[in-house]
Amino acid sequence: MRRWNGWGDDATDFPLKSKGLEFLGEKLGGKGTILSDVSLVEVKAKVPKSRLPVHPLVSQDLEVRVRHARGESFPDWIAKHSGDFGCFPDGVALPKNGDEVREVLQWAYSNGFIVIIYGGGTSVAGHINVPASDKPVLTLSLEKMNKLLDLNRESQIATFGAGTPGPALEKQLKKHGYVLGHFPQSWELATVGGWVASRSSGQQSLRYGRIEQMFAGCKMETPRGTLEIKDIPASSAGPDLREVVLGSEGRMGAITEVKVRVTALPEHESFHVGFAPNWDAGIKMVRQLAQNKVQLSLMRLSNADETESHLSLGGNHPLFKAYDGLLTLKKCRNGERCMFTFGVTGSNRQAKFALAEAKRAINAAGGTYIASSFMGGIWEHSRFRSPYFRNGLWEHGYSVDTFETCINWDKVTACMNEMEQAIRDASGEHPVQVFTHLSHMYGQGCSIYTTYIFKNSDNYPEILERWKKYKQAAGDSIARMGGTASHQHGIGRDHAQWLHVEKGAEGIALIDTMIKHFDPNKQLNPGCLISEA
Repeated sequence: MRRWNGWGDDATDFPLKSKGLEFLGEKLGGKGTILSDVSLVEVKAKVPKSRLPVHPLVSQDLEVRVRHARGESFPDWIAKHSGDFGCFPDGVALPKNGDEVREVLQWAYSNGFIVIIYGGGTSVAGHINVPASDKPVLTLSLEKMNKLLDLNRESQIATFGAGTPGPALEKQLKKHGYVLGHFPQSWELATVGGWVASRSSGQQSLRYGRIEQMFAGCKMETPRGTLEIKDIPASSAGPDLREVVLGSEGRMGAITEVKVRVTALPEHESFHVGFAPNWDAGIKMVRQLAQNKVQLSLMRLSNADETESHLSLGGNHPLFKAYDGLLTLKKCRNGERCMFTFGVTGSNRQAKFALAEAKRAINAAGGTYIASSFMGGIWEHSRFRSPYFRNGLWEHGYSVDTFETCINWDKVTACMNEMEQAIRDASGEHPVQVFTHLSHMYGQGCSIYTTYIFKNSDNYPEILERWKKYKQAAGDSIARMGGTASHQHGIGRDHAQWLHVEKGAEGIALIDTMIKHFDPNKQLNPGCLISEA
């Protein structure tokens, strides 16, 4: 069953190993404080009486309202463990099709209710949090709209209910010999409608593309009526309306059906690991691979701190010691070496060629390819389990969060250093372990994804205040360097203060005008994407 106050299924864990605990103790100056967690029963007792009238499609059940009140951001984590939720939805609509979405949306809008659009509940940017309002707040969940509705084999277009999560989507496609290939880290819970609404990017975007390359068309229910975007391969007939829906974050309506471009299942797929001797060699290597359009499906370059952290947190497996000796012998020394994780996907011939090209690039960089499938297998096994790491850290008194951006190659190293230093400066007297990897490689640049771990304070408010300092410092550093406010997590409410830096005054005005067109009263996800005046 899905955890109510942590990531994922309660039958799955990602516990810290002894070597990892020892590593964190050394880096962070000992153990953090293990705080007591509030119970679901205690939280349910805090839920106020609903202000909504009864509607057959709307649940006012206390637990349903609790489970739909928050997402997966760090403030959401603190809220769910401390019990300080703030606001709860007055009810949760659970429609099963587009007609029911239209019915409940019109009911809510005509009565002046605030409406929060909810997909898989995986937002890490405050998209689905319930705002304080003197009006009733309805969360409109699409979770029951989770089926493959149509498959056009000839054109390779699949139509899904917008609430279909990643595993259910791929399982239904696999029966017919297809794959979508959109694999964000939140894949276990995130939905296809949410991917479109937040302009998501999956781990294997190098092969399959970001969601905007997969997105062919949709239906979206808005206060003004139904917007239907046809799945035409390409068009010069005016602006592309798909771009209106992509990244709209629930401000303009509820996406009910999504048409996506699917691909035949690959003949071969495998994941591999190599090491560059240092950062400069590593970044040059991945940039050249991306710009030469080598047909890898995934590339990820960890800096030296992330390489050390991952190998230490991974445990005491004897092969790690053997690899350490091999890498040192080949001048990939600890403290400088950078781990390069990559995937090859496609026909057997494509995969063979791509792997050979990757090996050549590693050798040319003075690095070392790990011929064993062991380390690539570890990454594959853990690729969707990493979010569970927060659960394991918390049990030992540690907190973790991430932030990310995307920027041109000529600014990548400076931006990464600036981002990491901003967190260290904001931490003051409190030690923090910060590390970064590059992923989602483009010819022009790449994404930068930074993780930081810190010891818990003695109380929840102090932990949250420290996080706010880190968040502000991280966002400001990205804005100073000219990176995007978000490459893959979306804007939500948490990143809205930085969007104007990227879009400019006229850009923000244009977005606001589109929102007002579809939602004249601004009742849908208010405060999300752009702040309300």
